[in-house]
Amino acid sequence: MAAPEERDSPTEAPQPAVQEEETKTFKDLGVTDVLCEACDQLGWTKPTKIQIEAIPLALQGRDIIGLAETGSGKTGAFALPILNALLETPQRLFALVLTPTRELAFQISEQFEALGSSIGVQSAVIVGGIDSMSQSLALAKKPHVIIATPGRLIDHLENTKGFNLRALKYLVMDEADRILNMDFETEVDKILKVIPRDRKTFLFSATMTKKVQKLQRAALKNPVKCAVSSKYQTVEKLQQYYLFIPSKFKDTYLVYILNELAGNSFMIFCSTCNNTQRTALLLRNLGFTAIPLHGQMSQSKRLGSLNKFKAKARSILLATDVASRGLDIPHVDVVVNFDIPTHSKDYIHRVGRTARAGRSGKAITFVTQYDVELFQRIEHLIGKKLPVFPTQDDEVMVLTERVTEAQRFARMVCNLLFHQLLCK
Repeated sequence: MAAPEERDSPTEAPQPAVQEEETKTFKDLGVTDVLCEACDQLGWTKPTKIQIEAIPLALQGRDIIGLAETGSGKTGAFALPILNALLETPQRLFALVLTPTRELAFQISEQFEALGSSIGVQSAVIVGGIDSMSQSLALAKKPHVIIATPGRLIDHLENTKGFNLRALKYLVMDEADRILNMDFETEVDKILKVIPRDRKTFLFSATMTKKVQKLQRAALKNPVKCAVSSKYQTVEKLQQYYLFIPSKFKDTYLVYILNELAGNSFMIFCSTCNNTQRTALLLRNLGFTAIPLHGQMSQSKRLGSLNKFKAKARSILLATDVASRGLDIPHVDVVVNFDIPTHSKDYIHRVGRTARAGRSGKAITFVTQYDVELFQRIEHLIGKKLPVFPTQDDEVMVLTERVTEAQRFARMVCNLLFHQLLCK
């Protein structure tokens, strides 16, 4: 990271009293009337904890470090102060938001445009997997807000004629811990060198890792730390269970759970792209409306899957960890960890896809004979022992024959797809 210049340790934001949290409105936080109306239209009836802490300080012109659990309303915490400032001093290429994944970039763009629709805010999403020329044209129109993944933004800074960020007033690094874990350190360093030093910077992260601390020292001036979650935790309204099952019967137990909890919407997390695709094919063969989302799909197909699930045209989304963080899909009722996460912290982000914004939800984690140690680490991290999800084993075994037949079909199609890729 670039060497820090008179960067101070973050001061802690004063903790608001519980009674204040219950009664505060966006207007109380200092948000202008036109943006308060936009919040009402989005169904944001009252600010979240991170918004209560961060927005007033951001409106005072302070740099912010926001530490908050997933699903806590972080986007609003940085979007509202930026739009507030944009109203006061209208300017093109006003703010840059860096984010680790393409899906999260599109989601942040949607929220900026929804909040800023009445004031004509324009945003551009600059991510990989999409034609660079169309992005260059979007940048030439000088949008107010750019939401980008670091790698593709560097491509445009180096190769798109006439594009620069010398007038930038705000920099946001969302999911900063994940940006750095994905080895974007070099790109972030390059970006910091070509944007104005005289700017406001907001750094939002689920965790304060050593890399994030280093980035904070390099990028922020006298920041205020707003932390609404000091330890790893899951929300209170989330019911968490585990199932200890032999590895060879995982597919059968998954089908049993989908039947038992029919009528709900599901996000099922798998560890690899191949297993995500295979399991989606298996479930579709059995009549479930399942759709995959993984990194080997084209960007248009990934967005297509996400939009179908968001629109409730599909009730089951099978995904790798590309969908575990940041994505706001309000109606997820059940999260299934079909493959247990290798990193315990990923469990928090996965199950955070349900029980959002005060709603309840369920999370069920499959634990095979090979996963016991990983599961114990998860229980240690969240500080609780999970109960067993109740099942009728004889009813599960009745499904074996149909599931075995669907497995053969899924394997055959996966092999065919793999063969087609080799022949291209």
